[in-house]
Amino acid sequence: MSAYDAGLRARLVAVGVDLVAREGVQALSLREIARQAGVSHGAPRRYFPTHAALLSAIARQGFAALAAAAVAAAAAVADGGGATDGRTAADGGGATDGAAPADGRAAGPRARILALGRVYLGFAAANRGMFELMFRHDLLENGGPGQAPGLRETSLPLFGVLVDLVAEVRPRSDGAPTPEVVAGALWANLHGIAQLWAWGSLQLASGVDDAEPLLRAALDAHLGPERP
Repeated sequence: MSAYDAGLRARLVAVGVDLVAREGVQALSLREIARQAGVSHGAPRRYFPTHAALLSAIARQGFAALAAAAVAAAAAVADGGGATDGRTAADGGGATDGAAPADGRAAGPRARILALGRVYLGFAAANRGMFELMFRHDLLENGGPGQAPGLRETSLPLFGVLVDLVAEVRPRSDGAPTPEVVAGALWANLHGIAQLWAWGSLQLASGVDDAEPLLRAALDAHLGPERP
């Protein structure tokens, strides 16, 4: 691919990222992306054989941003730095307690999961359009035959981080759910919090104006109560 073609392909993706942030998933038609990129409506087909291929390239940018924020927050907490960037609850505000020991010692896996949860809810609140697109697998490629690598390669590493941390908090035992199952249930819980918070349902039902108690309750439900 020539430098010109690579630049135009990147511009189409960047336009899509901006468009989904401003107007949501419903605005991501091929024609609208091409119009805002300043190219003919048929130009995207030169670089993306299907609409789903272009939407998947856009969604990968969201997964990459989420992964970078989550890994940075978890690393900062693990180092005992008490990360503040990205530790946002679903209202977009930052929580400051419970992330790392006050004396700067490295925090344990549960604190890192808490940090990841804050990042996840904060990302959902700040990037509602992108967050929706990332999980609209009815609109995205699945990496099947003849397709570009699917989103699994972008999204699964972050899930793997969560699985590893869950395994540290809840070592495998006979008859207990695997770390993958526990991590999946916790992820589903966090995703539900993010979505219901965005709709305003949780604020109405729970009477809270900050998602932090809901996040901590989710961790207690799936990992057991935090030990003193």
